[in-house]
Amino acid sequence: MTLAALAATGATPRPSGETLEQQTERIITGINAQLRDPSLATQNAWKLVWLALSEGNANMAYVAQSTNGSNEFAVVARGTDADLIDILQDLDVGTVVPFPESGSPKPIAVSKGAMDAFKRVVNARSIASPSPNVTLAQALAVALKAAPSSPQPTVYLTGHSLGGCIATMLAPYLQAQTWPKQPKLAVITYAAPTAGVQSFVDYFNSVPWVIDERQNNAYDLVPHAWADLDITAGWYPSPGPQATEEVKLLIGAISERTKGNVYVQPGTLCLMNTGYTSLDKSLVNKTTQDFLGQVAFQHANSTYLDLVGAPDVPSPPVVTDVSPTFGSPGDTVTINGTGFSQDSMVDFGHFACTKRDVDPSGIRITAQVPNGTGVVHVRVTNTLGTSPAVAMGQFAYGGPAPVVVSGVSPNNGKVGTPVTISGSGFADGATVHFKDKASDSVRFVSTGQIIATAPGLLDDHQTVNITVTVGKATSPTSPADEFTYTGR
Repeated sequence: MTLAALAATGATPRPSGETLEQQTERIITGINAQLRDPSLATQNAWKLVWLALSEGNANMAYVAQSTNGSNEFAVVARGTDADLIDILQDLDVGTVVPFPESGSPKPIAVSKGAMDAFKRVVNARSIASPSPNVTLAQALAVALKAAPSSPQPTVYLTGHSLGGCIATMLAPYLQAQTWPKQPKLAVITYAAPTAGVQSFVDYFNSVPWVIDERQNNAYDLVPHAWADLDITAGWYPSPGPQATEEVKLLIGAISERTKGNVYVQPGTLCLMNTGYTSLDKSLVNKTTQDFLGQVAFQHANSTYLDLVGAPDVPSPPVVTDVSPTFGSPGDTVTINGTGFSQDSMVDFGHFACTKRDVDPSGIRITAQVPNGTGVVHVRVTNTLGTSPAVAMGQFAYGGPAPVVVSGVSPNNGKVGTPVTISGSGFADGATVHFKDKASDSVRFVSTGQIIATAPGLLDDHQTVNITVTVGKATSPTSPADEFTYTGR
């Protein structure tokens, strides 16, 4: 699982733009550094021998070789880098196509979306060391030729999410090749959606893999695509979150993308977290945002690493907030967060910052605002990845400051409860809404704090978003601004 998690290194291109070569070099540097880390489950016992990133950053795969004498190789696929709901919506599963590359003597079929991803991986050529200008199969052949004859080489096919889906296709493809030294093949996937229909699964399951495991979190939505996605609309058990009607409609619409094709999961299912003991306890309210947030948590690499008992891999940078949140080009801004390093690069939206100073603590960067317009997210990129866009990390060229709610206290109570709202961009005269009802008692404390009384609603037993409006600007909603009514 650690090797699969490393495939997410540098998965997001730098917001201000970078070439495929630049991103590839950044990913290679980041993966090499982590493979050398003795504190990870890989224990500094693997080396990178090949890596390729397909055009448009669609897919990435790499090959690693053990250095401890075990004569093992790992072929790791990353899959598509995108929001997981977007992945499920965009992957073409309404059409099935032949998969002749499998080596099956009988015709077998997979989804067109999976086939497209597979082709991008097997046709991609590395554009940087350690094995430039060769395909995955070519690089693996060279590595196997140079490997000892004893013990017999073992090649592991693995990946998380769509990477796991691609791994189930790479396995029969590589099994059908002729190698200078015939390896044993093992398949271990994590959170993989389905690649094909019954004919694909019948052939896959007939191959004598050394290991054949489909490792799934029992409450991860993604592995249920596309065999039985509908059952996830009944999630989650206590303490929640329960799917809203909006979520049920979304899951139903995604399920219909199969257009009647019956998909089946290959391999031996190994379930984890069957008691729903691993969850994000801050995302349990019956709201669409909490449900999708819990879906993301259950699917995350870090959750799977925890479930298998492996140390988490180093995290990419995280921006928590910036100060000030508005100004002009040339102004100095302090960026707070974690995971900053001396090679960290800063972008204000799509505009690159050329002058920045990284504090040795790794939690602060002082940056000079580059030319730009509008309201943008400030993000930090290094060899491990790019920080996600966060509401408190916005910067407004020319002002006014972005209005953001970062927390509410208490987050539950009766009608009339005074609620302290934290955030940024607040001003005297701001209005506060609990869902669509304005609070009739609002006290401005500072640009980062307002106290408002919870108004009565038609349903006083529900979870609502609290929003703050200053002038024409209203704070975006998020799980951080949720307030649960407990009655009158």
